[in-house]
Amino acid sequence: HVQLVESGGGSAQAGGSLRLSCAASGSTSNYCMGWFRQAPDEEREGVAGIDSDGSTSYADAVKGRFTISRDNAEGTVYLQMNSLRSEDTALYYCATRVLSCSGWPRCAFGYWGQGTQVTVS
Repeated sequence: HVQLVESGGGSAQAGGSLRLSCAASGSTSNYCMGWFRQAPDEEREGVAGIDSDGSTSYADAVKGRFTISRDNAEGTVYLQMNSLRSEDTALYYCATRVLSCSGWPRCAFGYWGQGTQVTVS
């Protein structure tokens, strides 16, 4: 069983930056890790995914602005968010699956964090 705890959310001005962290209990070094977000009255969407080999995938809306990375030794995945926009405002979730990221973001993720709020004004 894997538990995920997100941190680093908060408020930022448009054009600013935030860095989200997701700490995992248990070994997730061989797992796909992903970040998702959900804005009010919107469906949850995939933001970025990173596989165990370090390969990454991004939603078109964040390409060139967000960077996902992982530290397997620490069991942590990060989301560096630059050039933030008001439309990035959402509740951001970390998730993991006990398989590769093949099919991201539509593949099934079995473990989810509680989310961290990001507000851009």
